[in-house]
Amino acid sequence: MTADLVIVGGGPAGAAAACLIARQGRRPLLLERETGAHDKVCGDFVSVEAQAALAALGLDVEALGGARIRRFRLVRGRQVAEADLPFAGVGLSRRVLDEALLQRAAAAGADLRRGAAAREVVADGADLRVDLRGGEAVAARTVLLATGKHDLRRPQRQHARSPSDLIGFKTYLRLSSAETRALRDHVEIMLFRGGYAGLQRVEAGRVNLCLLVERNLYEALGKSWDALLRGLEPVCPHLARRIDGADVLLDRPLAITRIPYGLVHRAEAGEPPGLFRLGDQMAVIPSFAGDGLAIALHTARLAARHALADAHAGPAFHRAAARHLRGQIRLASTLAALGRSRFGGPGIVAAGRACPALLRSLAALTRVPDRAAREAALGMPLR
Repeated sequence: MTADLVIVGGGPAGAAAACLIARQGRRPLLLERETGAHDKVCGDFVSVEAQAALAALGLDVEALGGARIRRFRLVRGRQVAEADLPFAGVGLSRRVLDEALLQRAAAAGADLRRGAAAREVVADGADLRVDLRGGEAVAARTVLLATGKHDLRRPQRQHARSPSDLIGFKTYLRLSSAETRALRDHVEIMLFRGGYAGLQRVEAGRVNLCLLVERNLYEALGKSWDALLRGLEPVCPHLARRIDGADVLLDRPLAITRIPYGLVHRAEAGEPPGLFRLGDQMAVIPSFAGDGLAIALHTARLAARHALADAHAGPAFHRAAARHLRGQIRLASTLAALGRSRFGGPGIVAAGRACPALLRSLAALTRVPDRAAREAALGMPLR
């Protein structure tokens, strides 16, 4: 099978790129390994720049049921710092958002194939070949790789061989009425030595609970989800109080390991020029920053612009994306490491209590820069 342009992965980066390219009269082949809507390990936070990018694609996240988020609460032990966000965010599950984006891409003219799982992307002369499970292969001039935090057998991300030793968990809860009211309009980040937890409302009155822990802490507390929650009660009483008596809405938590936080892909000699890395394949920001979705959408728009201008502009795209994202990811990675440390977490919360404007500034500095968003707009001349 042959296709002019193939997009591997139907998450926000892949689906958005498919929609943008299809709108320009092309018919990209969009390969999504799952056959239906599904949950993913993600904080479900839609920042203001992500909302704008989605609106440009015709999606209103609040109309999809998203919960408005206006304030930020940072907790370490019994110390709490609060501030208004520098923008209004929205909580919306990836199950709902990803499905809406896939439908939008198909309506725009993309050739969507569900249940098509790619195994690897390999160079085939001047072009590329996508090998699928089951033995089928697709030849293409251009491949946009948007498989999120999951690597194919080839090519793997540059830092995938030395990822951070962290384990990410996610579940959905229905809190008690009192705790739901206390969480209203807030995203909460609870720091503890060796990790952090996040809580926020999403659609239908549900609450997203995400936990990121260092592997040695997870093992020391008993190597199970229930043991982890029990072990965190003394050091994270705020979380224990929030989830006390809550209804758990998933049979078991979603989990992911070997996450290369801090990755920013570098264009290298010998890379296939027709290969473009999007979203978490391009750059991985620590999850507490809440900007992973915006980065996915930003790289989708930037990749679409480059690929439409030149099927083999992968290196130029990677250089531009790295220039746009490197600063915010470095800052977020530094803050994440401090938050998990013995003295850094208390210091950050103390500084936030003394100066709430500092929290707002940090939230603003870990966003995709406005100038980068302008540069990624379709139709702008390449630099």
